[in-house]
Amino acid sequence: MNEQGVPRLDLLRFLERVQERDLARTRHWIAAEERRLAELAARLPPAPPPDWVLESGIGAGSHPIAVHQGFCRPQSARVREVSRDEARRLLAADTGMACQLCRPDTVLGLL
Repeated sequence: MNEQGVPRLDLLRFLERVQERDLARTRHWIAAEERRLAELAARLPPAPPPDWVLESGIGAGSHPIAVHQGFCRPQSARVREVSRDEARRLLAADTGMACQLCRPDTVLGLL
């Protein structure tokens, strides 16, 4: 590696500069691809809401507190999608869990 009298440290620093330039170029390509994918996602229609969602209380191991129709979905991390059968089962066990705004118990024929 040191045939022409160039110090090894200088060669390693040159290699480092080349690799930093390559890394910067690669990061530029990644940013451009992320922008392209974001623009593509913005043009797609949003996914339809689930039919039924279950809202849970705060804390680990918390109990369910309300069943909602999908369009009434609260903006919370404590909400998960449930099937129609599970929503019916939960509301049959406790009618007080029905959201007072969207009235899932009426739609499910439990009231």
